Amino acid sequence: MPDTADNYATPTPTLMRAIGFTTNRPVDDPGALVERDVPRPNVGPHDLLVQVHAVSVNPVDVKQRAHASAHGFRVLGYDAAGVVVSKGDDVTLFEEGDHVYYAGALDRPGSNSQLHAVDERIVGRKPASLDWADAAALPLTTLTAYEALFDKLRLTASSRGTLLVVGAAGGVGSIMIQLAKTLAPGVQIVGTASRPETSAWVTSLGADAVVDHHGDLAANVLDVAPGGVDWIFTSASARPGAVEAYVRIAKPFGQIVAIDDPRHLDVVGLKSKALTWHWEFMFARSMHHAADMIEQHRILSHVAELVDEGKIRSTATRRLSPLDPEHLIAAHRIVESGRSIGKVVVSDE
Repeated sequence: MPDTADNYATPTPTLMRAIGFTTNRPVDDPGALVERDVPRPNVGPHDLLVQVHAVSVNPVDVKQRAHASAHGFRVLGYDAAGVVVSKGDDVTLFEEGDHVYYAGALDRPGSNSQLHAVDERIVGRKPASLDWADAAALPLTTLTAYEALFDKLRLTASSRGTLLVVGAAGGVGSIMIQLAKTLAPGVQIVGTASRPETSAWVTSLGADAVVDHHGDLAANVLDVAPGGVDWIFTSASARPGAVEAYVRIAKPFGQIVAIDDPRHLDVVGLKSKALTWHWEFMFARSMHHAADMIEQHRILSHVAELVDEGKIRSTATRRLSPLDPEHLIAAHRIVESGRSIGKVVVSDE
């Protein structure tokens, strides 16, 4: 048989492009994130191999870039939206060609790459009504907000009371307001914000009242909820005086759920009102291979349905492209400023 090109299959490339960091550099350093050729991911039995079309940047990305060990070169990124190009032998939830979105895992390489391997049990069907960028804005914050509201605070469609969302204009707060309004419509929502544009954003998402979280937070909240609140979500428990303020604001037997990382936290003051303190960490299920890991697949698929029904909207407010080091650094800069509204996404569109 003659040696012609037609007799040979095109070999699968062994390398792909990925964006990560080599050393901890400030966000204003143009080398804070760099592109490298790295081996294609190995696909495990329950893994999907996803061609990534869009990612979003979260505070965890910024923290990892600034402080985590690179071990030579570390690929960042958690949120992603893309197309399944291959799958492991034990995959049952998806097929090649499916459009998906997900938040990834802390203990695996990140999504800022051409191809990304992710366990199918933490992946959802992408909302059909959203483009890649708008879909990529949602997974991590959606899982955090959903687990906080319904796993920790145990809100239901029949719940009645008042929920305080501290930092309501941020990524988690922006989706939490919508989820609570949709799935626990009897709950009144007080959001905190500090600028006219963030207050307007929080109101547009469905908050019943907006208060300034600077100054005397407790007094500001009690002005609009004189009897106190039943539930508190916070991304700022590490702020001086925060816990004391929450005790003043909360009704007896109230519940608080936090997502930030204080070095130390004195919660003895909660005892006088018999308050409950929860931690929410959406990576816990994947990090510890929890028996109910598939619950994150169910959550993302449920929220995709709500989006396609017009009940939830994307929280993307800044869209950058293409997906390269320059635009990812720009996205990190926006998030690191602490003044971003909603989510910042970077796509190949």
